[in-house]
Amino acid sequence: MSQFRQQDNLLGQSDSFLTVLDKVSQLAPLEKPVLIIGERGTGKELIAARLHFLSERWEQNYVKLNCAALNENLLESELFGHESGAFTGASKRHEGRFERANGGTLFLDELANTSAMVQEKLLRVIEYGEFERVGGKSTVKVDTRLVCATNEDLPSLADSGEFRHDLLDRLAFDVITLPPLRARQEDIMLLAEQFAINMARDLSWSLFSGFTRKATEVLLSYDWPGNIRELKNTVERSLYRHGNEHLPVHEIILNPFESPFRPTQRVKARAAIQPEVAQPSSHAPVTEASSNHASLSPAQPNIAFPCDLKELSNDFEIELLKKALEQSQFNQKKTAQMLGLTYHQLRGYLKKYNLLESGQKQEA
Repeated sequence: MSQFRQQDNLLGQSDSFLTVLDKVSQLAPLEKPVLIIGERGTGKELIAARLHFLSERWEQNYVKLNCAALNENLLESELFGHESGAFTGASKRHEGRFERANGGTLFLDELANTSAMVQEKLLRVIEYGEFERVGGKSTVKVDTRLVCATNEDLPSLADSGEFRHDLLDRLAFDVITLPPLRARQEDIMLLAEQFAINMARDLSWSLFSGFTRKATEVLLSYDWPGNIRELKNTVERSLYRHGNEHLPVHEIILNPFESPFRPTQRVKARAAIQPEVAQPSSHAPVTEASSNHASLSPAQPNIAFPCDLKELSNDFEIELLKKALEQSQFNQKKTAQMLGLTYHQLRGYLKKYNLLESGQKQEA
């Protein structure tokens, strides 16, 4: 999608939306960190980009990272970089996102998903503008403006001990809270028509004939839990299914899953989504799931102190990965489900421990 098309999502004339744009214009020239809070699909990433391109850093790098897409170890390495030999598979120095954004802006989405260790290093970067790469001893200094986003209530998370109060204090120089689409009634049809015009152009139509009264009523009365992203998908879906450029769109397809043949039974194992299972009592019957769980557990090593915690942890992860691969017959998608990981997270672990090549050969 072109940058022009992305900016269509920032259309609006409601007071709540115009207030946000005014606040962005005031904050953009400052060098302070900014926190953006809003529900999914409200345009947090677009607001972050606007903060960067309206600032004096607009000619420098604008770097983005979704914190929810990586586990703790990979996230730390991706943010701060690592030195050669920092861990198995680290054959050369890796430059992290903070270094790549030096002089520019770093946008961190889904900030609430970061671990305590990552939060501690983030605090130091904001406070002193410096950090150490993973496995490194030398201090790296950067001049990077930090813009963060989340759909969580960070003050509540901080009160419950799930987020650092001191980091929240540093990040919240000012907070931009984006209004949900249901609070922007004046903008719904403005956005819907713009999305429809763009979709008509993609369909090579010569014109867009508008919406009927019934379609307009549906668009205005729906709650839009997915906000602008859901509105865009709904309008584009309804337009292409309509299929006639000379007649106004009458039917709004809100639910693409609606079908008399929609599956009603769960196929995917629940344990694959929630890997943490309560320990069975000594009198509980042994089920297939519990036996699989037991077979995946590597043998407990005989630990003699003092010991190398990092090395023991790595050995445990390698053994667990190998056992899971064997049990799933080296099918990586099944292995990821068994370990409660996404496919890409599993690939990251296999690459980290040089297991990727052997896993691919066996799978082939």
